[in-house]
Amino acid sequence: MYYPQQSPGIPHKLANHHDSNPWRHGLPMLVQQQGQPSVVGPPPQSPGYALYTNGALHQHPTHHLQHPPLQHHHQSSLSHYPSPPNQHTLQQQQHLLAAQGSPASATPVVSPQWQQQLMKCEVSRASRSPHHRARANAMASRTVAKSAIPITNPNLVKPAPVEPRTDSPDASPTGGKVNHPSSTVGPIAEAPRLTAIKPPENTWTSLDMGGINIKNLPASSGLFSFTFLINLYLNHNALSHVPPEISKLRHLELLDLSGNNLSTLPAELGMLTQLREFYLYDNHLVNIPPHFGSLHQLQTLGIEGNPLDPTLKSMVQKDGTQALISYLRDNCPIENEPPPRPWKYLISPQEQEMLAQDPNVETASVLCYNILCEKYATERLYGYTPSWALAWTYRKGRILDEVTKHETDFVCLQEVDIAAYEDFFTVNLAQLGYEGVYWPKSRYKTMNESDRRQVDGCATFYKADKYKLVEKRLVEFSAIAMQRQDFKKTDDMFNRVLGKDHIAIVCLLENIHTGTRFVIANAHIHWDPAYRDVKLVQVALLVDEVEKLADHFAKYPPPAPPGLHGPATPALDASSTPANGIDDDSDAASTSAPEDPSAEPQPPAPAAYRPPPTYTDGLKIPVIICGDFNSVPESGVYEFLSNGTVPGSHEDFMAHKYGRYTSEGIRHRLGLKSAYAPVAPDLPVTNYTPSFQGHIDYVWYSSGNLAVNRVLMEVDRAYLEKVVGFPHPHFPSDHVYIAAEFRIKPPREPAPTRSQPPTTNQ
Repeated sequence: MYYPQQSPGIPHKLANHHDSNPWRHGLPMLVQQQGQPSVVGPPPQSPGYALYTNGALHQHPTHHLQHPPLQHHHQSSLSHYPSPPNQHTLQQQQHLLAAQGSPASATPVVSPQWQQQLMKCEVSRASRSPHHRARANAMASRTVAKSAIPITNPNLVKPAPVEPRTDSPDASPTGGKVNHPSSTVGPIAEAPRLTAIKPPENTWTSLDMGGINIKNLPASSGLFSFTFLINLYLNHNALSHVPPEISKLRHLELLDLSGNNLSTLPAELGMLTQLREFYLYDNHLVNIPPHFGSLHQLQTLGIEGNPLDPTLKSMVQKDGTQALISYLRDNCPIENEPPPRPWKYLISPQEQEMLAQDPNVETASVLCYNILCEKYATERLYGYTPSWALAWTYRKGRILDEVTKHETDFVCLQEVDIAAYEDFFTVNLAQLGYEGVYWPKSRYKTMNESDRRQVDGCATFYKADKYKLVEKRLVEFSAIAMQRQDFKKTDDMFNRVLGKDHIAIVCLLENIHTGTRFVIANAHIHWDPAYRDVKLVQVALLVDEVEKLADHFAKYPPPAPPGLHGPATPALDASSTPANGIDDDSDAASTSAPEDPSAEPQPPAPAAYRPPPTYTDGLKIPVIICGDFNSVPESGVYEFLSNGTVPGSHEDFMAHKYGRYTSEGIRHRLGLKSAYAPVAPDLPVTNYTPSFQGHIDYVWYSSGNLAVNRVLMEVDRAYLEKVVGFPHPHFPSDHVYIAAEFRIKPPREPAPTRSQPPTTNQ
């Protein structure tokens, strides 16, 4: 089978006496070996042009040529000019002939990837005329008059259209978008993170500026404001420079810069991670910027017709574009690290000084971090990250540095698998004085030992020289939902909530020096935006459990004064078991006083002793709820936590039914606020990938008994503008940790009752 448009890349071709193009004499012809499947699809329908639709090459369904066609040019307004011989063609032919031998002695082996590249190169060279692709698409979109009139039944009654039920389990707000799990059967394993970026809506998404002799593209060009563009053709102009501002067109999937005078390319083109087709045919390029290694979705990098480095070109010829992209990605030089993230104080300098001088002020700090489980850190999901920087052997050291950098009192981690917790975090954080509590997701119960160690969960660590663990509780959302009577008759609960095995853990802790108590909750909420209702239900279940545990914690007696051996806050034993029936063995996780009183540093004089606070109910105990909520500040989850109530008709319930949650609404009494609310709208980015950059991790606190001193701000903006996404050699997770420092408001003592003087009878 012969193709009508010949490629200059194969050094053997029989003479075609029908070819009148003076440039084509002596050039090779692309052939398909008999018995081999076609790797480039059907041949072009005519020697004129091919059509591009949304970045893909399409052929007309007719004119399947079965014999060598005559070479001719399309006789229409979309005329094709014969391509002149490229200045590098002869040199490339000689190189191939030397490498493959003469045509008479051996048959050259051309990889399918290179065959496809050469075909696309010829299509590009045939597109030299002004606005060639725009004209071709306009002609293809013209309607063709039908020669026959369809016969219809005039008496046929059309059925009335049926509106889809919004409360149906099959109804999906995404319209069945690919990569979204079924709305009727929840996934057992974690679904892949979404990588598709939705461009801004516009009536047109392609722009053809090819063949119009553009010599300069200034950085201030209005072209770079068309961020909705998906296809951009700048081919066959006279450009010698492409400004870095082209990287603003983040939604481009096809970019054609062929047939220009480019000798260099800006490294910023590596930010266009949505590119599938990138044509650089017939330029003067010798090297490819290593920053192109982040173009992990690229299917074709058109390099034919350039004096490219033979090493780079051979990779594409042998193994295709992806081989070159992987090589560039793993060998790209690492930029300088960003400046340290600053702390932002939310109190005045005078207040800071006063607090520093007050010995009775008590503070507590917390760090929250989704570390990206090893099982999810795959090249398929994070193809823009160097493979060596994606490996757990590298990432774990960087994660440990970030976790311990600020020496916070509490460390709440998500996506920690069993192996990482037992073999790495427990060992290394114990050396720094931390003890921890951990639970994996419930799926581990159904797995064998080797698979079980890869299941992720939540881990909470605390400084053992300052706090002791009184009680711990696993909050398994699906199990709690099953126990609620008002949920048992809800189909949506079975179809949407019970299939998700996300969890939270709640720790009841007590300061061993002051007796101040804390409720620390660490949660990981479902990720999928198609399940906003599930997120809201999971958070409501979590807050319900926190309120119950806080009330339970308030009933414990206060600890005994230092130096006395009376009963302290009860640690759980066989006779004191939490409500869920789990023996937590909290004695093993708490720090007790040394056995030798003579060797122990004596407490201050009795006059300096402050009695521990007493808690009349759970609302008086400081509460911190943190984690990966997978919800933006405009979500129902944020509204519920910050306002304390959400009506049952809220749009994030998506018209699904969840018992009293949707019939009466959801509410809580904790008085929660986000630690980062005062810095809005400058919220730090906590999840940074090519497809999403936003604030979805939170530290919530009970504002009635806690106040924020300072919060850790975001990564340097100038640095982020140059980075495709995380993970990155400098940032080992796709999330960015957040941290906050609080001061404890002592509980208000009840006002003393005024004693009335005794009355005397006169």
